[in-house]
Amino acid sequence: MPPEKSPLADSLDDDDYPAYTMGRAAEILGATPAFLRVIGEAGLVTPLRSEGGHRRYSRHQLHLAARARELVDAGTAVDAACRIIALEDQLEEGLRANSRMSGSGHPDDKTP
Repeated sequence: MPPEKSPLADSLDDDDYPAYTMGRAAEILGATPAFLRVIGEAGLVTPLRSEGGHRRYSRHQLHLAARARELVDAGTAVDAACRIIALEDQLEEGLRANSRMSGSGHPDDKTP
């Protein structure tokens, strides 16, 4: 019988678990904390606040922030980059939901 997973292990596997402080998130992204604040103000990410009021970011939020950084570095305005990413994220979620509902194995599967 396999060992039971602990709640901590579940948190480590959860892409939405807010595991990263603002400083660590900025370091991972090669960005500044100010960049994270700006994309938060634009509504791209909403970090969880710790009891002390510090921002905490999830892996999913870091993926969105990394995409924003790519677009901004390529010359896209921050607000436009955040809107593009929000739409990309909505499309991806819609494709996943469609795949689950249709029973398809892959969102790109064009088979009826």
